[in-house]
Amino acid sequence: MYNKVTEAERDALIKIAGAENVLTGGAINPDYAHDELGGVENMPEVLVRPGSTEEIAAVMKLAYERAIPVTVRGSGTGLVGGAVPVKGGILLETKRLNKILELDRETLTVTVQPGVLLMELAAFAEENDLMYPPDPGEKSATIGGNISTNAGGMRAVKYGVTRDYVRGLTVVTPTGEILRLGGKVAKNSSGYSLKDLVIGSEGTLCVICEAILKLIPLPKVSLSLLVPFPDRKSAIEAVPKIFGSGVTPTAIEYMSRDTILFSEDYLGKKFPDTKSDAYILLTFDGSTQAQVESDMRLVADLCLDIGATDVFMLDTDERKKSVWSARGAFLEAIKASTTQMDECDVVVPVNRVDDFIKFTHVLAEEQNIRIPSFGHAGDGNLHVYICRDGLDEATWKKKLGACFDRMYETAEEMGGLVSGEHGIGYAKRDYMKKQYGSVPVELMQGIKKVFDPKEILNPGKICY
Repeated sequence: MYNKVTEAERDALIKIAGAENVLTGGAINPDYAHDELGGVENMPEVLVRPGSTEEIAAVMKLAYERAIPVTVRGSGTGLVGGAVPVKGGILLETKRLNKILELDRETLTVTVQPGVLLMELAAFAEENDLMYPPDPGEKSATIGGNISTNAGGMRAVKYGVTRDYVRGLTVVTPTGEILRLGGKVAKNSSGYSLKDLVIGSEGTLCVICEAILKLIPLPKVSLSLLVPFPDRKSAIEAVPKIFGSGVTPTAIEYMSRDTILFSEDYLGKKFPDTKSDAYILLTFDGSTQAQVESDMRLVADLCLDIGATDVFMLDTDERKKSVWSARGAFLEAIKASTTQMDECDVVVPVNRVDDFIKFTHVLAEEQNIRIPSFGHAGDGNLHVYICRDGLDEATWKKKLGACFDRMYETAEEMGGLVSGEHGIGYAKRDYMKKQYGSVPVELMQGIKKVFDPKEILNPGKICY
């Protein structure tokens, strides 16, 4: 179905992007064969680093004419093989497209290229007394990657996910056409929303070249609470009661004691408290100190009334930074604690979070395997990790498959879905197909075919 990259095509790519931006063979770092977890691996035939939308269009025209597969890659921080070139061909890296192009204060929008890192955009917005609300845990991810997976993050409870902040996109289709979707407008009812089809499509429909993103005024005050509970159940059950109080925290994170200890070891820093089995970490923000402190006190008193053993107010930047940096290191800390791991990124109704975590503990005992977890308690998105530790390859594969089958089946029984924010990529395709059934998958395949008749763009992913 696909053709290999010949010497003639390599020379054509060099004419488009320059010799220093076209790598082949041993010049390509082996890291480009996998993403953050490394469970899915395959090397590209050629790595291309375009420097403009026009260069991307030229690459795609060439690839489409010659039926060469193309996979787009940002920072490679994905966890489901979404940016792995499973069919070989061209790996199109957005590293050079890393400019913040415009800040428009009148429309409160910023225009960026896809290679801009989340932490760079967050810092730029804050320097201008503004905020880009989406806040995924991996700050070194690119904005293009965030848009491609509709990333959520810790502030989704109050502010929503990436889709809610994308006003417009400039994209290149698989045939090499440059399209501008949406714009700086706040509302749009002009036909099908092609922009929203692109968001979350994981690079299977087109290549994102620019994005117009909505910003909001930077909250003047931000404070956090760390609340220990005697057990997991009481911690999780506190979440709907907090929402019922009329206060909407910016973030509500669930953490277990063992995950916190992993983070302590990994960072070499002490957490404020590790005596309790379960914790929720909350942030509150707003325009005045009085309003934020009032919300925080109300929630603190509520938590103490319903069984919290203490409340730690993180009222200095240093204390807040130490706790949130520990939370941000959970993934790397768990990864460092084992020889290999894989992730189940399910989302369940918020009132079933405790049930699902309890189920993972039972599953860990049944399979005699370690399954730590943490998650966004406020929106039901859980990150559950199956750890290989000392298992041999055959036993690891068998237990990993059994754990995934059970977890996705249980999530579906609880009214949940396969992925809350990390996407489907290559690794989770079969689970999504099993949950959705034939008709939704056929609709996705039909959309893919309209955008990409030769199926050259990120083949093998999502609904393939």
